[in-house]
Amino acid sequence: MPNPSQNEMMSKAEDVADNFLRHSKHYLPHVARFCLVSTFFEDGIRMWFQWHEQRDYIDAQWGCGQILATLFVIINLFGQLGACFMVLARKKVEIAVAGLFGIILLQTVAYSILWDLKFLMRSLALVGGLVLLLAECHQEAKTLFAGVPTLDSPNKPKTYMQLAGRILLLLMFITLLKFDVTPFHMLQNLIGTTLILLITVGFKTKLCALLLTCWLTILNVYENAFWMVPAWKAMRDFLKYDFFQTMSVIGGLLLVVALGPGGVSLDEHKKKW
Repeated sequence: MPNPSQNEMMSKAEDVADNFLRHSKHYLPHVARFCLVSTFFEDGIRMWFQWHEQRDYIDAQWGCGQILATLFVIINLFGQLGACFMVLARKKVEIAVAGLFGIILLQTVAYSILWDLKFLMRSLALVGGLVLLLAECHQEAKTLFAGVPTLDSPNKPKTYMQLAGRILLLLMFITLLKFDVTPFHMLQNLIGTTLILLITVGFKTKLCALLLTCWLTILNVYENAFWMVPAWKAMRDFLKYDFFQTMSVIGGLLLVVALGPGGVSLDEHKKKW
C-alpha cells in the first residue's frame, strides 16, 4: 500500500499534469497531429528526393517493371503528403486516415515488412496512432451534438478505438528497448516499460502519457540525432527513420493526453468504486 507521502506526491504530479492540460488544450491536439503525421511527411519527401532509388528498388525487388514501380513512388509521394495536409487542416480526416492506412499496408507488402518483426511492430504502432486520431475525430463530431441526449455507454466505437490505440503504441515501445546491461539502458527500459504498461491498462493515464512523452522526446533527440551525421553516410537515413517514427508515437501519446484513456481503463473504473 502506498504511504501518505507517496499519495501526496502523486496528487501533486497529477495537479501539474492537469494544469498543463488546462493551459495547452487549445494547441495540444494540433501538436499531436503534427507529430503523428511527421513520419508520413518525411517519407513523402524522401520519395521525392530518392525517386530513382525507390523506383529501382521496387522494380528489382518485385520485377514489376519501371511503370508499376514509378506508380508505387507516385502513390507514396502524393498519397502521404496529401493525407498529411488534410490531417493538419482537419479536412476530411477520416478519408486521410484511410489513405494512410492504405500506405502502411502497401509499404508492408512492398518492403517485405511482414517478415521483419521489428518493422512490423512499428507499422502496427503507427496504425495505433491513426486509430487514436480517428477517436479524436469521433470526439469532435460528438461535440457538435452536445445538446442532444445520448446514452454514454462504455461499449461505443470511440472507447474501443482508444483501447486499441493504447495497445498498439505499446508495440512501438518494445522495439525501443535496449537489451544490454549498461546502467543507462537498464534505467531507460525500467522507466519506459513502467509508464507504457500503465498507459496500456489506463492507470493514471494522462500523467503517465505526459511523462513518457517527455522521456521519449529526450531520448529521441539524444539517440537519433541524424542532423549530426554527414549526409553521405547511410547511418543518417537509419537515424532519420527512427527519429520520425518515434515522433509519430509521441504524437499518439499526446492524443492520449488530450483525450484520456476512454471507458476501457482502470481510470474509468475507479470512478465507479
